[in-house]
Amino acid sequence: MTARGHDRIAVRQKTLLSSVLLSMWGPAATGLAVARSQSSTQVADFVRRTVELVALCLSWLVFRHLHRHEISEAQRCRLERMAGWGVTVALGCSGLVMLSIGVLRLRAPFDPGGNVLIGVTIAALGAMTNGWFWRRYASLNREQPDAIIEAQRRLYRGKTFVDVCVLTALGSVALFPGHPVNRYVDGVGMMVVAAYLIWSSFRSSQTMKALGTNMLRA
Repeated sequence: MTARGHDRIAVRQKTLLSSVLLSMWGPAATGLAVARSQSSTQVADFVRRTVELVALCLSWLVFRHLHRHEISEAQRCRLERMAGWGVTVALGCSGLVMLSIGVLRLRAPFDPGGNVLIGVTIAALGAMTNGWFWRRYASLNREQPDAIIEAQRRLYRGKTFVDVCVLTALGSVALFPGHPVNRYVDGVGMMVVAAYLIWSSFRSSQTMKALGTNMLRA
């Protein structure tokens, strides 16, 4: 491999590691926000950020292993599928749990309130950070297509979208505390997060099935 190739891999590895390190604060900070607020959207956001952190760690570890060791194409596919199915199951389970809680929130007499300012701040910072990583991974993938980098591009596009949805729901609670509509905004916000998790799980399962088909043909 040329020096330019090594530099390209090093840049991508650093970007993946930066994604992991910057995502670590999310679950802890959102967990604090959940403890200080009754917002179901923040509960969903906490679960989402935790699941995404696991997915990012798996992607970084797989990418590092693939570029540090000489392995066959079959081994490469097997590692990618093992990590991918783990993320798929985690996303699907989290999505179903969030969907169930969101439906219950909408049906039960519940008035979201409490201090949501921490959650609003986290969602706003998350939207800006994730938007930057979305553009960064898109640029890296245009430079040289890579399955893991492309997956990160899609992940961060979704993360940015969900952060905007969470910001909208929590902003409504912060601007109009005690308003009856907040119950529905909060519940719908949770269901949007659930829909994102389920959609991501479905897309991931399709990718894993395609990898499995390619392995059998090989």
